[in-house]
Amino acid sequence: MSQPKLISDPEQITSDWLSEILNANNIEGTVKSFTAESIGTGQVGENVRFTLESTGDLPATVVGKFPSQDPVSRATGISLQNYEKEVHFYKHYQNRVNIQTPKVLFTDIDDETHEFIILMEDLAPGVQGDQLAGCDAADGELAMVQLAHLHGPLWGDDSIVDGHIIKETSDAPDVTGELYNSLMPGFLERYQGRLNDQEIDMVKLVGESMSGYRANFEGARTLIHVDYRLDNMMFGGPYPLAVVDWQSYTYGCGLNDASYFMGTSIRPDERAAQDELLLRRYYETLQTYDVNLSWEDCWYYYRFFAPAGLIMAVIASMIVGETERGNDMFMVMARGSARMSQDLDAIGAIRGS
Repeated sequence: MSQPKLISDPEQITSDWLSEILNANNIEGTVKSFTAESIGTGQVGENVRFTLESTGDLPATVVGKFPSQDPVSRATGISLQNYEKEVHFYKHYQNRVNIQTPKVLFTDIDDETHEFIILMEDLAPGVQGDQLAGCDAADGELAMVQLAHLHGPLWGDDSIVDGHIIKETSDAPDVTGELYNSLMPGFLERYQGRLNDQEIDMVKLVGESMSGYRANFEGARTLIHVDYRLDNMMFGGPYPLAVVDWQSYTYGCGLNDASYFMGTSIRPDERAAQDELLLRRYYETLQTYDVNLSWEDCWYYYRFFAPAGLIMAVIASMIVGETERGNDMFMVMARGSARMSQDLDAIGAIRGS
């Protein structure tokens, strides 16, 4: 059977094309017609639910992910290889990790234009995590256990560093630090009215500490999500929790993801009360794999990477299209991560004190 045609514009999807994709996945039937609606809150990609009128055993709905319609966000997705990375993940890494992800029916990308599509199962009636509201410790535990199932299988496996999708960064210039400090003045100008003095101080302290933040990790690395937070999670439906949005992953310290999630997604007071409990659930699950990591190092790097959400908020807010919800989301991330950094003395950990 020939490779199905790549269609990267939701308005060009046809009933025949959907039938071809589903039949290629051994799902018999014919799509007679369909309706389409945008869903989700993605900044760099656009998600569309297709509701099918069909015969046979076809599902009632499927979801397609496409490049963003916003030119700034689309340009960011291309320059940061977000679109390439996500397609590559589903083609090459999804079956090498144990974290729950949606079943992908078809994915392809044009290497030159970066036009792409990911057609996947619909996770309805699952509910997308709410970044603005945050989650409680019960949902946090689900997320931390799943995170260990991402990190464990590829812990210390440097074969995934291919020089294109995943680059060796240990000896590379400190691009993140330079980008953070170049964008920080604009971030503070835009958002200073929504940050308190302690949060503004932490934004600046992190900027002053970026060289140490990047340079001090020498332990085993693994495949990390990088943007592991509530907006990229679906709770309920086919699975207790499924993780989506694989546009930013790299090879790095697993505790980066753990700190990022806890600082951006757990309600701050609950996070402060549940830090050790939830991190231990992650650690215990991680120990079911071939992972050599002491609890003391786990806790140290959890503190060390506490600013991860703040760093993402400063950088991402300045390089994607500005929206009202996006502004609110970046503030939740920045403020939660800044408080976590203060509570756990992240700057002391970064500076070795």
